Amino acid sequence: MSDFERSGAAVEFRRVQAEDLPAIVAMLADDALGAQRESPADLTPYQAAFERIAADPNQWLLAAVRDGRLVGTLQLTFVPGLSRRGATRSIIEGVRVHGDERGSGLGTQMIEWAIDESRRAGCQLVQLTSDATRIDAHRFYERLGFEASHLGFKLQL
Repeated sequence: MSDFERSGAAVEFRRVQAEDLPAIVAMLADDALGAQRESPADLTPYQAAFERIAADPNQWLLAAVRDGRLVGTLQLTFVPGLSRRGATRSIIEGVRVHGDERGSGLGTQMIEWAIDESRRAGCQLVQLTSDATRIDAHRFYERLGFEASHLGFKLQL
């Protein structure tokens, strides 16, 4: 098992494979926000994005698998920078836990995995964004030690 893969508590953490995309896209679409912006019926754009991500050594897609079924995912990105004395930071994005697994502790395991991997990669900071309407997610991240320290802005292109 590579450093990326780890098993524990009946959950295996491994890299996402192309065949995982339908399950991941279904999880991305499985809430009010995702239902508006995701298209599980057409995997073409997701396959192209997966190929770009898989080819980039600073991008990791995590698959959380229980009993052979994909039950969680997140994307971890490493960003070298000049600020903070040349610090590398990681960004956690696209965190999703299958509806059947919510409340099981899987989300905590996934975020702890991302933090551990960030430390191993020499990151000095882990950051993430969460839509302003996801109040439960905000409480979840705060319980894990994250602070709502910045105001984020986005520009749709």
